[in-house]
Amino acid sequence: MTDELKRTPFYNTHVANGAKMVPFAGYDMPVQYPSGVMKEHLQTREKAGLFDVSHMGQVILRGQSYQDAAVALERLIPMDVQGLAEGRQRYGFFTNDQGGILDDLMFANRGDHIFMVVNAACKEADIDHLRDNLEPDIHVKVLENRALLALQGPSSESVLAEHYPPITDMQFMDVETIPIAGAECWVSRSGYTGEDGFELSIPLAAALDVAIALADHPDVEWIGLGARDSLRLEGGLCLYGHDIDETTTPIQAGLTWAIQKARRENGTRAGGFPGANVILGQMVSGVANTRVGLIPQTRAPMREGVELFATETDTAPIGYVTSGGFGPSVGSPVAMGYVPTEMSAPNTVLFGEVRGKRMPVQVSRLPHVPARFKR
Repeated sequence: MTDELKRTPFYNTHVANGAKMVPFAGYDMPVQYPSGVMKEHLQTREKAGLFDVSHMGQVILRGQSYQDAAVALERLIPMDVQGLAEGRQRYGFFTNDQGGILDDLMFANRGDHIFMVVNAACKEADIDHLRDNLEPDIHVKVLENRALLALQGPSSESVLAEHYPPITDMQFMDVETIPIAGAECWVSRSGYTGEDGFELSIPLAAALDVAIALADHPDVEWIGLGARDSLRLEGGLCLYGHDIDETTTPIQAGLTWAIQKARRENGTRAGGFPGANVILGQMVSGVANTRVGLIPQTRAPMREGVELFATETDTAPIGYVTSGGFGPSVGSPVAMGYVPTEMSAPNTVLFGEVRGKRMPVQVSRLPHVPARFKR
């Protein structure tokens, strides 16, 4: 099976550093290094972690102007693309006609074009979706010649400042072109850990040089998918295909904040995206079930698929866990899942069925660990 998997430019580096490689979204990816998931997680919280995210899709949308591309993209996502300032980035998602989420993504205003990063598992479908709906008026260019790294954690700014001192002026969701280790990198102050950090799109030819320059810093260590998952779980961040998918709407998922005023009911460009009637209707009338944080009240983690019950003896489940595991920073199990909205208040006690036994679990606010973005 491994022979059929794609490899990122850093595959040999991962192997040389003792990484355990696993299949993920069609790629051979590092799940952990010899120090283990717990230490990698805390390394990122306390100093800085370097993540290989080159399996994700990098795309440029280009029309006659940024405005042309923005108008076109707004037909596919419920975000204010036209109002995004140059040098800024936003979180977004493709929706379907039922209001479900096809994928979540990041997009940036790069002056004369839109730069977009999409999830690895949905990459091919997303690109087909863009081409089917935007071309020929908007050119959809898939970047096969660039790698992607994420440097996350409180030391990430000082590490990159050694290469480019003005990087300290960047705020959360700023995007700039920055020279690092002799390479022209497209850098955004963002990430998927809840920590301050940066994502770097790097020309393929310079990818190893940049990675070596960053990894050689005493505050930086390579981090695998295992700790990436526990970090984003503590941060209350959704993983596509688990916490959100084609059957969940942004309102159910607690992502209403990502829909800007211009695209909402009575906004200057309200609606006009797939599933707008469903999504805007739910913003007014509410939803029957909603995503919440969950804290198991025992030491046993409640993982994806665990059914939730209103009482210890009820026979019919009322919800389910979508992501769960041990939270190294919290020091206990944490989870996320969907429950009826009337049972979504913090401190509500429910019961999860783990190996045939009902265990108490308490509804909590998200995130489990507060974000530390530089705003």
